[in-house]
Amino acid sequence: MPRVVSIYLPDLPTDRIRRADPSLPAEQPIAVIARSGSRRWVAAADAAARKVGVKVGMPAAKAQALFRDLMLVDADPAADAVALERITLWALTQYSPIVAMDAPDGIVMDTEGADHLQGGEQLMVTATANRFRAKFLTARVAIADTWGAAHACARAIARETVIVPPGKTGHAVERLPISLLRLPDQIVTDLRTLGFQTVGQLSATARAPLALRFGPEIGRRLDQIYGRMAEPIDPIRTPDIVEVTKTFAEPIGAAETINRYVAGLVTRLVGELQRRGHGVRRTDLIVEKVDGTRQAIRAGTAKPSRDVTWLTKLFRDRTEKIEPGFGIERLTLVAVMTEPLEEVQKASSLVEDQTTDVVPLIDVFANRGQRVYRVMPVASDVPERSVRRIDPAAVAAGATWTQHWPRPVRLLPRPELVEVIALMPDHPPVSITWRGKRRRVKRADGPERIFGEWWTRDAEYEAVRDYFVVEDETGERLWIFRSGDGVDPATGSHRWFLHGIFA
Repeated sequence: MPRVVSIYLPDLPTDRIRRADPSLPAEQPIAVIARSGSRRWVAAADAAARKVGVKVGMPAAKAQALFRDLMLVDADPAADAVALERITLWALTQYSPIVAMDAPDGIVMDTEGADHLQGGEQLMVTATANRFRAKFLTARVAIADTWGAAHACARAIARETVIVPPGKTGHAVERLPISLLRLPDQIVTDLRTLGFQTVGQLSATARAPLALRFGPEIGRRLDQIYGRMAEPIDPIRTPDIVEVTKTFAEPIGAAETINRYVAGLVTRLVGELQRRGHGVRRTDLIVEKVDGTRQAIRAGTAKPSRDVTWLTKLFRDRTEKIEPGFGIERLTLVAVMTEPLEEVQKASSLVEDQTTDVVPLIDVFANRGQRVYRVMPVASDVPERSVRRIDPAAVAAGATWTQHWPRPVRLLPRPELVEVIALMPDHPPVSITWRGKRRRVKRADGPERIFGEWWTRDAEYEAVRDYFVVEDETGERLWIFRSGDGVDPATGSHRWFLHGIFA
């Protein structure tokens, strides 16, 4: 069943201003001012401005009187629209084949065929909110069965993420205000005059009188929010995006027929990419059905590719997920992410290449929804900062770790507290209790003292860790440390932690 994600950007105008000028301090309140003749009012206010009492709709003079240092910026709807388009195009490359602007302050996307690549719905909406926050964009993310329901829930529920379970749309929207039905403002005002406040009240009213007075718009929006009427999402496109289309005079549905036409589309797409000197990293197959619904499949590659055979295979492995229904009337193949690609000879009849190319294996794993990455050394003494994840097909930087002390093959996501018996200040533990199991220490090596990185944050100015490699009675080797030097409380809590496990 299709699932729709709505990403609401409530502070888009002020977020755009902050992103354009990173020097603005976070505590600086910003208000966007709209004008109509001599009238000036607050069209948008960021969190800092709302904290001092500034509200949307408030006269500009009153807002400035509330806080003398309030930064006033003239509204620029055109710049906001351009920013929203850029964000939507970025989301198209990151999340789903079907992404569109939900103007003026949101994005909508159909996650069917792509949510498994994000680890499921819960991880997807959480990661989406986190990534928008990392880009200094305030976002609320909601997922529901319909565009209308996701749109309304993202704007009505004051949480960063909202998940409406499949089949629970009616219960989720019945108490939401009618202003979230995406109706014209005048119709909303007239409905409120008649006493309608919630979607549920409006839905329970006979359609004929409403249609007679207001036309078909109310019935259409109600049917869309409840899923009784399809609301296709037209994906965002730009002239730079390469796409090829095949329209059928008679609907198709057989798997072998779909695969044959997909292979033809891949050949045409690669031909266009070759003319541009580009290779594709992410390709979307948009399936348009006779009943007006769409289904999408995404295939990605670790490196830019123009290999017709390989791209066709990636889609062939996934076309079994296509549900043709009453038939497919159009197939569209879209290169949503491309990069420059130069032709390189990979093999020669004169020299036998001993290097195994793992990129195809990476592609297979990634298109099954598995997350593939490599780790790269980072110049840091603090163990959890000494590595970072990079693209699995990235060119190796040639750097390596310089520590002379042994390091565990498995580093825990975060150090886990353990109970130990040890003589202070420099003796290793004689026993360890980890996750409720007591272990006697047979051998130990250490300490290796690691100092905090005071240039990273002030709290690490005097921080010290003393690491030990210990072996228990079963032969398992653990990497543990004491927070502090065992003497001065300023260097740490003197509690013990398990940080890694050796092979």
